[in-house]
Amino acid sequence: MKIDFAGIAVPNQGTIVVAVLEERVLGPTGRLLDGRTGGALSRAIATGRFKGKKGQQLAIVAPNGLTLDRILLCGLGKASEVDVPKLEQLGGSVIGTLNKAGERSATIVIDPIEGGSLSVARMAAAAAYGAYLGSYRFDKYRTKQKDDDKPSLVEIVVMCADVDGARAAYSPLERIAEGVYFTRDLVSEPGNVKHPEAIAADIRTLSAMGIDVEILGEARMRELGMHSLLGVGLGSARESQLGIMRWNGAPDGFDQQPVCFVGKGVTFDTGGISIKPAAGMEEMKYDMAGAGCVIGLMKALAGRKAKLNAVGLVGLVENMPDGKAQRPGDVVTSMSGQTIEVINTDAEGRLVLADVLWYAQATYKPKFMVDLATLTGAIVISLGTYQAGLFCNNDELANRLIAAGKAVDEQLWRMPLGDKYDKDINSEIADMKNVGKGREAGSVTAAQFLQRFVNDVPWAHLDIAGMAWMKNGDSALVPKGASGYGVRLLERLVHDYYEAK
Repeated sequence: MKIDFAGIAVPNQGTIVVAVLEERVLGPTGRLLDGRTGGALSRAIATGRFKGKKGQQLAIVAPNGLTLDRILLCGLGKASEVDVPKLEQLGGSVIGTLNKAGERSATIVIDPIEGGSLSVARMAAAAAYGAYLGSYRFDKYRTKQKDDDKPSLVEIVVMCADVDGARAAYSPLERIAEGVYFTRDLVSEPGNVKHPEAIAADIRTLSAMGIDVEILGEARMRELGMHSLLGVGLGSARESQLGIMRWNGAPDGFDQQPVCFVGKGVTFDTGGISIKPAAGMEEMKYDMAGAGCVIGLMKALAGRKAKLNAVGLVGLVENMPDGKAQRPGDVVTSMSGQTIEVINTDAEGRLVLADVLWYAQATYKPKFMVDLATLTGAIVISLGTYQAGLFCNNDELANRLIAAGKAVDEQLWRMPLGDKYDKDINSEIADMKNVGKGREAGSVTAAQFLQRFVNDVPWAHLDIAGMAWMKNGDSALVPKGASGYGVRLLERLVHDYYEAK
């Protein structure tokens, strides 16, 4: 779908989208349309429940005096409370409404708001960004679709009084959205298409953006002693990979110490010998969503030329049952030298991350590390599909992550860490085991396991098992399917706290 900007004028076709403030307050363009139609907008508003509250919509067939198809009134709430997230939601919600109506083109008008704090350029960019995020579809493998299922919108024009300012404000947002799209595409693909070597090939394409890419195969990882990661992929016909992406955007005179992001990339997870039940196993194609986020994030940072140094690392494996597969009870030696008793081969993500985290902190000496993983079903039981679990050894980093999540509506809830939980993963025959005491505190003991591989580096673990795939599509910015969760959150973290200004 094409998104463009233009000065304010009443279009001749399609749908015009007009924002309305609480208590049915029309802006300048709304009043103009009302006048041209003999008060039709005012009458339509007065006869219904539409009051301009945040999220409300009222569609009106274009009255006499206009050549448009329809007018869509969208509530923004109180003028003093209009902010960037509300405008992003407006843009995203418009996409769903107009696709259902079969509309092909639409114009979103952004008028200045008396008493508001945002410029029209920033408001217009936010609405366009929301429209872009909300328009995502993964239809690659659908060869037959009913017309009602197909998205109809082909063009959105966002009108405001400052076109150049809007385009300038939108440009970095568009790069971020492209990163989100890249993540959503990777996570949506089936496991037979996006296996470790295929995702490694996708990572290599980022070198065209100025990202230094390095891919380590199994031979190199064996030399490094990464037997924790390699053990997970023993049963697969596909070779495990470690993808490394380095963006060196820090200007001269700015801190050159990189920030570091690590992603779990289990491209398909059967559970291995501790095999999962068949029901729902198809969903395990998105067990690489943490890696997908890191890849999309690096694309976003490079796309908008972020002014810092950042490293993204993803451990890419496939967990399959086979005669060569890792067994429950096996002991492996991680890159750190610590030994792990593998009690359950379906607790494999932490085995992958253990070696990648150790490699990251030992190689790059980062300012901090954040890992993302669809790690435990227990976090879904705890937090559902509304917030990801945050485990962190550094209060400042934790608070910054929570603030960034609130700013982009990718929420985090901080979970505990502690010595008592750590004792639950002690093994009788090795340094540790890969699960705790059965069903108790499963997400916490998984995080405690990871903490043993970060040394004293500030570190956060985001358990995104409930956030990677949206079954309901109840957000205007996140359609059903792969959410791309984490890209916007971590981009905001970087932008607000770690980038040269």
